[in-house]
Amino acid sequence: MTAPVVATAGSPDPQAPLIILLHGRGSHEREILGLSQHLPPGFAYAAVRAPIPEGAGYAWFANRGIGRPLPESLRSHLDWFRIWLDTTAPVGRPVVLAGFSGGAAFAGGLILDDPQRYAGAAILYGTLPFDAGVPTTPARLSGLPVFVAQGDHDTVIPRELLDRTWAYLRTESGARTTARRDPAGHGLTAPVIEALATWLDTLPDGAHPGGAHPDGAHPDGAHPDGAHPAG
Repeated sequence: MTAPVVATAGSPDPQAPLIILLHGRGSHEREILGLSQHLPPGFAYAAVRAPIPEGAGYAWFANRGIGRPLPESLRSHLDWFRIWLDTTAPVGRPVVLAGFSGGAAFAGGLILDDPQRYAGAAILYGTLPFDAGVPTTPARLSGLPVFVAQGDHDTVIPRELLDRTWAYLRTESGARTTARRDPAGHGLTAPVIEALATWLDTLPDGAHPGGAHPDGAHPDGAHPDGAHPAG
């Protein structure tokens, strides 16, 4: 496979913490790059195009049903992604993943495969890749900052997988999880985007531009109503 197509925004500093945006199945990198306009300045943002053509867009893995990757496909594409990542952001540069829908499953696969490589991950309206060849053992994500957002009325991702993801990330995984469920369907809303931005600003010092986070910020603050589409 060739290197991925990547769209960038934010800081041009090659040492700036890197937020990698992973789009949903059938979408593309330009669509999710728009999310960066609503997230904190100072970070570098890279939206990566998935490797498999899917309709008018792309997908991260072949699956055996929504949210259920084929293990061999997931493994192949995790390895492909890591080749690009280790060149783009050598170890020592903080990397945070933010994946939506199918991109959330791929982000989940990356952190479960090598949790020490990442400074955090946002699992947005998607499932972890259970039973797909990556470990989901107790304390696998011990201490890793994770933001998970789900919609109560999501009819795209099977509820069983959403519930399993919610339970694992909040308890057994050992992650430092900020979790929220909203009365929404399968799409990012303005309150969730604002909460994601706040979460990024409250990451540990090493993953925050300038090495410190603002005083008083809290990931569970109040949020205005509104909606924002994302891929």
